[in-house]
Amino acid sequence: MIQLTRYLRPPQIKVELETETPQEIPEGWSHERFVWSVKERVILELVALLDASGRIANPTKLLTDLINRERKASTAIGHGIAIPHVRTMQARDFVICLARSTPGVEFDAPDGRPVHIFFGVVAPPYDDKLYLEVYKEIGTLLSQEEARQAIMRAATPHEMIKVILDVTR
Repeated sequence: MIQLTRYLRPPQIKVELETETPQEIPEGWSHERFVWSVKERVILELVALLDASGRIANPTKLLTDLINRERKASTAIGHGIAIPHVRTMQARDFVICLARSTPGVEFDAPDGRPVHIFFGVVAPPYDDKLYLEVYKEIGTLLSQEEARQAIMRAATPHEMIKVILDVTR
């Protein structure tokens, strides 16, 4: 079993995203354009967290890679969760980040609900095994209602790490 906290440090965690979903769609914007403006801002915040690891070659190119991956299919999986992920040359090593949005943001989730918990996952293109194992472990962790609630209650990055440690033991 993969221990997620091995790859997660406090600088890679944001207790509250700055991005919010505006109450109204700007005049002249389609719903799709509106959702993408929110998604791009969230992904930009995740890139900053991933870059804090010191293992990202070019954050601007990583942003482009994550957005292009998101355009293929939404990384929101329902139950208030999204896992934006990509294998890219911009990752010098395997890196994850965690961010939360208490009010939730529109992220094109299959259940139509806002997303509250974001795990960003990036890896070099040749690192398939670890990438898939961690993705599966994140899914297992977040499939547990009590884990999602505990992450939502955590007040600091250290508390979020403790929640993950406690739930994955």
